[in-house]
Amino acid sequence: MRPLPREESARAVTERSVAVILPAAGAGTRMGGRTPKQFLRVSGTSIVRATTERFARHPAVASIVVVAPPAHVQRTQELLRDLPFPGTLAVVEGGRERQESVALGLRAIVGAPDVIVVHDAVRPFVTRSLIDDVLAAAREHGAAICAVPVKETVKRVIGDVVEETVDRTVLWSVQTPQAFRAALLREAHDKARRDGFVGTDEAVLVERLGERVRVVRGLETNVKITTREDLRLARARGGLDADARASASERRSRRRSSRRGNDDESRRPRGRR
Repeated sequence: MRPLPREESARAVTERSVAVILPAAGAGTRMGGRTPKQFLRVSGTSIVRATTERFARHPAVASIVVVAPPAHVQRTQELLRDLPFPGTLAVVEGGRERQESVALGLRAIVGAPDVIVVHDAVRPFVTRSLIDDVLAAAREHGAAICAVPVKETVKRVIGDVVEETVDRTVLWSVQTPQAFRAALLREAHDKARRDGFVGTDEAVLVERLGERVRVVRGLETNVKITTREDLRLARARGGLDADARASASERRSRRRSSRRGNDDESRRPRGRR
């Protein structure tokens, strides 16, 4: 992977020309309990509000659409009612699948944004610098995601028997935010709907158009809170100020990667989960 140089990603676009969709319609079955995971609290703040705040603070964001479970739309509205944000903030009902929820979010976007960002509402530790990196890549290349290299040994297993050990040097774990030129993301969703295709993220829909998806290095701390253990670890961090708590080692690692440029094409990620 060839990460974007830091100076390139730092060219923040001050005009508000970005729309953000936050899928938050999941039932949280893996978490267990009666309360959907996005409404659980970390350091006194609900996860969905903490995540929304990250984007409300960004100077390029003009509108935010939070896609909530149908039974919790009013609850979500109340949680976000006093959120400081000079743009447009809407809460809409989600669908059965994530892809359907994002499509409903697309319909609710106000105005004509240049770029649309999709980010998991249960990733509250996203940083301003990571948002900047993904936005910069999407503006230049049309489609961008963030990802981290797979560190564990990976084996393909059928039943309870190992079939093969997979070369992990070509495997990356994909995160959000993911960002796309608005027309491209809409086209990708339209094609998926026509074809009856359901993907696990927006990047795979864009890939089906034959488009290349740029990858920037993500953060190990940009975790998705989906299980009780995820929640326990998030609470153990002691705060939700993600920009302040992004580890110095991760930042140094990203700077080193940017300088090296990593010309090894065999490590180019595929942009899929």
